[in-house]
Amino acid sequence: MKKCRLLSVIILVCFIISTLGLAGCAQKPDSSKTTPQEEFDISVYPNNDFLIAPQDLKEMLNSDNLVLLDCNKPDIYAKEHIPGAIGIGFHAFSDKNGKPGDPGWGTIQKKADLEKTLESLGINEEKTVVFYSDVFQGPGADGRAVWQLKMAGMDNVKILVGGFSYWKQLGLAVTSEPSEPIPTTGVQLADYDESFAATKDYVFENLGKQALIDVRSEGEFKGSQKAGEPRGGHIKGAVNMLWLSLLNEDGTPKSPDEIKTIMASVNVKPEDEFTVY
Repeated sequence: MKKCRLLSVIILVCFIISTLGLAGCAQKPDSSKTTPQEEFDISVYPNNDFLIAPQDLKEMLNSDNLVLLDCNKPDIYAKEHIPGAIGIGFHAFSDKNGKPGDPGWGTIQKKADLEKTLESLGINEEKTVVFYSDVFQGPGADGRAVWQLKMAGMDNVKILVGGFSYWKQLGLAVTSEPSEPIPTTGVQLADYDESFAATKDYVFENLGKQALIDVRSEGEFKGSQKAGEPRGGHIKGAVNMLWLSLLNEDGTPKSPDEIKTIMASVNVKPEDEFTVY
């Protein structure tokens, strides 16, 4: 599959799509039968290096080689979270100067600023860095964070399959005890891989040439501004595909074949290049 670019609001949909590869007739993981002893099978997704199953994370808890980051709203984190997780909220790695809609707001921090942020959280290339959120109580900020750090050249970042809701469904441990990061030093990032992102100029130049997928709700797609958009409507030529449609009811991703079918319903094939927003 050609590279999936993202514009503006970042959620985990592009990472779910990027697991398609050439999945063939891979079987769907049967989440209805999954127990804490039966690990969700991520092997059916060919490009699964950024996924981590709950049981694998469970085995890593308390390890000095793990940095576990909770991307839920602060009030959700305060109520309950995975033991050892550090609460970072929605925009830990984003430029928040000004207000939403201002030029550059919500985009990835400048490299020097991001290096300082990573050091403050104890993140370096030697650690396994796992992000999670409850996708049913927020916009999937774990996907945003992983996308940003992948763009910054970090290959040691992962998303917890099914997020916090699936973790709890499996009966795995939660706590209300907050955890504090152990800062590190010496983080040096490579130049950002800009092919991960789509600027408005890029989108404008490619209108009518490649697919645009609007993953917001149908109401937002049709003009609702209840979520705070400064303008109603959608980008000309975009198709609407709700990002939650790629997930099972427990928050785990649907099978590769199911995802391909959903993508085909908006006339997008795995080999197409497209932009998600």
